[in-house]
Amino acid sequence: MTAHPDTVLIIDFGSQVTQLIARRVREAGVYSEIVPFQSAEEGFHRLKPKAVILSGSPASTGDIDAPRAPQAIFEAGIPILGICYGQMTMCVQMGGRAEPSAHREYGRAFLEIDKNCSLFEGIWPEGTRHQVWMSHGDRVIDMPEGFEIFARSPGAPYAVFGDEARRMYGIMFHPEVVHTPDGAKLLSNFVHRVAGLKGDWSMAAFREKAVEEIRAKVGDGKVICGLSGGVDSSVAAVLIHEAIGDQLTCIFVDHGLLRMNEAEEVVTMFRDHYNIPLVHVQAQDTFIDALEGEMDPEVKRKTIGRLFIETFEAEAQKIGGADFLAQGTLYPDVIESVSFTGGPSVTIKSHHNVGGLPERMNMKLVEPLRELFKDEVRILGKEPRPARAFRRTPALPGAGPRHPLPRRDHPRQAAHPA
Repeated sequence: MTAHPDTVLIIDFGSQVTQLIARRVREAGVYSEIVPFQSAEEGFHRLKPKAVILSGSPASTGDIDAPRAPQAIFEAGIPILGICYGQMTMCVQMGGRAEPSAHREYGRAFLEIDKNCSLFEGIWPEGTRHQVWMSHGDRVIDMPEGFEIFARSPGAPYAVFGDEARRMYGIMFHPEVVHTPDGAKLLSNFVHRVAGLKGDWSMAAFREKAVEEIRAKVGDGKVICGLSGGVDSSVAAVLIHEAIGDQLTCIFVDHGLLRMNEAEEVVTMFRDHYNIPLVHVQAQDTFIDALEGEMDPEVKRKTIGRLFIETFEAEAQKIGGADFLAQGTLYPDVIESVSFTGGPSVTIKSHHNVGGLPERMNMKLVEPLRELFKDEVRILGKEPRPARAFRRTPALPGAGPRHPLPRRDHPRQAAHPA
């Protein structure tokens, strides 16, 4: 990832909603990155963040080998926000005590605000009551030295504690989920009022930086892009074309599985609207022959992925001379590609990306969107250079709605069964 001057580091202890924390911080206009706790020390020194957020976790601080944050972050003098398990490990690592509770608190709860603090400024005045979403099994027994209580709930007497002087706060609830109505405002307060960050992370600024980085990386080289018609590869292609012009060639493998008339719309948009060099490979028969009679969704995905790679590679060899392969890789692809525990991950569904092609074809990767979430890519697609928003249809079956509309212009494709 590229270094950003104002970065919030999010240390992931295994919460299912850690990505939501990063998204809420970015929605507040501040760049954030997630690193698993196992590599948090390396991430901390690499990113040099201006603030740190510790995520929740299904673990307990009393577990053997319980996840811990690097001790260096507590000694760095930067703002820290611990959420749920993050509050517990902050408490323990800074000299306080926490233990498993006999009564796990899960679901809606109401905070009583005992005292004003910077985290609550303009949101929760002293003496008021507010809804939050709890999910915790540990409880604080003793706070670290210098900390004080700012809010409590019936099941969590230390629901919010902190040290204002050191700009450190721990909260028992999850501000990143919609079930905490003021949660996004609370996170915005942390990054702006507590950490003092500007909020200048935007897709307009990202686009300018990305164009410069693409030009610097590619130089006079040639780039080929596997264009699917989906939002990710489409935005990546337009961004790269803005940077290097006709050094980019897109290969659109038409597998016959898009919505009716969508392939024609993709070709028209890229050739006529954006004037991007495009090779349109009409491979409908190949894909439909291979899929005929197959009912297993995972087999279908793997078949489509294999055929896509084979067809794409054959066309790329015809073009020849390409130094770089462009992909629409997104940030969730990056942070989900490694099992959190370091062990083998269960396959939910296979990815249809062009994995393995860079090595097979001896090319370097250009992935201009690998720092972005999907909603950020959609916003980027509406920036002035891409004059219209890109289509919201999935690139391949399995990537979006379960039963995409059939390509009725192809005589051999029937509608999906209900």
